[in-house]
Amino acid sequence: MKTDDFEQRLCQQPLRQIPAAWRDQILVAADVNRRNRPTREFTCAAATFRSLLSTLNHQLSTLLWPNPKAWAGLAAVWVVILAMNFTTRDESKTAAKKSPPPSPQVLMALQQQKRLLTELIGQLATPEAEPPLPFLPRPRSERRDEMLTA
Repeated sequence: MKTDDFEQRLCQQPLRQIPAAWRDQILVAADVNRRNRPTREFTCAAATFRSLLSTLNHQLSTLLWPNPKAWAGLAAVWVVILAMNFTTRDESKTAAKKSPPPSPQVLMALQQQKRLLTELIGQLATPEAEPPLPFLPRPRSERRDEMLTA
């Protein structure tokens, strides 16, 4: 049987009314249930927090539903990577800041090396720099002039 045939037969069926006694029984049971339910009084902040958690749970469930085991595995890998990063952190930056300044003998040796190097290479004559040309605004392209004159 095709679904279209089933739907057509279902549409041809007359709707039956729910007995009035059932309606009364359902409403009485709902009223009793409402009265017997313990009331919880939440503060506005607690209700907002519960709503936020519910929304977050719903969003995460929707996002992770296609393959939750894969997402859990990926999260576990990231936790391991972050843990390894924090445990293998290098403290050499602070050690470099605490090193003492170079001694006067080291500074004298560096100056002597610099003098010796300039003697071996010779003093390079620094050429005089040409004065900068004044800035003259020009059009950015010749096409603009052609378009304006046309």
